[in-house]
Amino acid sequence: MKIHEYQAKEILRKYGVVTPRGIPCFNVNEAVSAAEALGGSIWVVKAQIHAGGRGKGGG
Repeated sequence: MKIHEYQAKEILRKYGVVTPRGIPCFNVNEAVSAAEALGGSIWVVKAQIHAGGRGKGGG
């Protein structure tokens, strides 16, 4: 099964599992809106791709 972390978190939340807050973004405008919605002054950006294993996606 190939799902991204944000998709797995949605499934876990559906069953009551507590997960860290996060908002998936697919462009810069969405990232800016997500940062405003989350509040604070420091954010973490995490890129995800399906690549078959750790480190195989390149950089």
